[in-house]
Amino acid sequence: MAKEVIFSLIGGLGLFFLGMKTMSDSLKKVAGERLKNTLELITKKPIIGLFIGALVTCLIQSSSATSVMSIGFVNAGLLTLKQAISILLGANIGTTLTAWLISFFALFKITNYALPAIGVGFLLTMFGKTRSAKMWGQFILGFGLLFTGLGFMKDAFLPLKESEALKNVLVTFGARPLLGVILGAVITIILQSSSATIALLQIMAFSGLISFTASIPIILGDNIGTTVTAQLSAIGTNTASRRAARAHALLNILGVGYMMIFVYTGLYSRLIEFIVPGPITSGNVMLHIALAHSVFNIINSLVIFLPLINVLEKLTVKLTPARAGEIDMVPQYLEKHLLDTPVVALEQAVNEIIRMITIAKEALQNAVKGFFENDSSYFDKVNKQEDAVDNLQKEITQYLVELSQKNLERPEAEKLPVLLHSVNDAERIGDHAINILEISERKIDQKLPFSEDSIKRLNYMVEIAVSMIDYAIDALHNDNISSAKNVLEQEDSLNELQVILKQGQVAKIKEGKYNFLSSIVYNDFVDNIEKIGDHTTNIAEGVLRHLRWNQEISDE
Repeated sequence: MAKEVIFSLIGGLGLFFLGMKTMSDSLKKVAGERLKNTLELITKKPIIGLFIGALVTCLIQSSSATSVMSIGFVNAGLLTLKQAISILLGANIGTTLTAWLISFFALFKITNYALPAIGVGFLLTMFGKTRSAKMWGQFILGFGLLFTGLGFMKDAFLPLKESEALKNVLVTFGARPLLGVILGAVITIILQSSSATIALLQIMAFSGLISFTASIPIILGDNIGTTVTAQLSAIGTNTASRRAARAHALLNILGVGYMMIFVYTGLYSRLIEFIVPGPITSGNVMLHIALAHSVFNIINSLVIFLPLINVLEKLTVKLTPARAGEIDMVPQYLEKHLLDTPVVALEQAVNEIIRMITIAKEALQNAVKGFFENDSSYFDKVNKQEDAVDNLQKEITQYLVELSQKNLERPEAEKLPVLLHSVNDAERIGDHAINILEISERKIDQKLPFSEDSIKRLNYMVEIAVSMIDYAIDALHNDNISSAKNVLEQEDSLNELQVILKQGQVAKIKEGKYNFLSSIVYNDFVDNIEKIGDHTTNIAEGVLRHLRWNQEISDE
């Protein structure tokens, strides 16, 4: 009998998970990119983030997916920490929909329709004439699989109704709520699904194995366990996304902490029984559990932490300090409230552009180190730096576009195009750093030989390019004509060096003194450094044009 129980339970859980995944995948495909666009368009009003987080989670039937998606957006710099927290608050509410859906299991004998749903869903998936019909067929198929799985789980628990040992264990958990919280957290961590834990609990209560009161601490523990997925998704990401995952854990752990006072005093169960009066029976216990799950998350997210979102954000930042040398994806100087003071806003934009160019320069230096040292450990940092550069390009461009719509004096209006072009050139420097990274990978993977003399020549070329970037930064930051002219002078040297190095390489190949594949990599490296010089020169020329225009205006 034990074997049959285990097999039915494992099979039922498998069908439940398959049904959940099928429903989730179909809804994601139906919604398409709208879900991502919705998350990206969140304003700074936390209440909107909360409602969007709840809605998205209801649609895709997975709070884990919403939290992982949110953390991914934070990692990419598309969401701020505060915006992500508001979405996570909503996700906690939205995830309770599954428990309400499962409540229909007892109320309407919905398992009677599970097999027909599988059949109809399969037919629509296979023979639907439109993509939409196929996706909805997949949803119906998932719906049927989910409730078929619940049916197997119910059947698995039936023989256990007579088990005195199991009853004694569950009575112990009922008498010691803290153990129930731990059990709920552990089950959810193992299953990696809060919905599955609540479903198991509902089926056990429906089968008479656990009382409603004993189930409440397990429900609370489930909310702690579900934060582990977000923690795992934040491993290896930047500080902002790790803070978002930490905020998710904090709001649930702190929420369970204060709610345990009401659990121990019996007030929480009385609140649920007040909302749904009358005796608790096998017909309505699943509804009580769904309600208990929702009430906790609504109180915790909407009533407690939404008003305290700034406090939670500050606490999270304090508990999750930035790692040394870590790149911040989000702008540090672009304050929206300064847009009404164009002179100051323009100065802040310049500071952000300089930060962007500096990150691009560091990406170049790391890619070059990987090339010279045959060390791929630099490449992950290069990719992150390039992601930061790309994100800053979008943010700075948007900021400058918004600034252009203000009433600008002529000097500010003339400087805007210069800064916009500088942003694009800085982004292209980052692109060429990635190109050099890819060249370095080829050199390492193919174990291509390079002479010490070749490395010295390439390194000299890199030093010129880096020096040009430093002069361009100074020219942009201090309106320094001398630095801008130095960039132009070094550009001539860089172009001459490119020709000399490539001609020398051709001569060595003809003499049979150089590996042909090494020569291709060598020339690609040289060309990318020269292109970096071109984009740096563009920045310097923009500064010079603007300064000359200012001088002409002053002379007039």
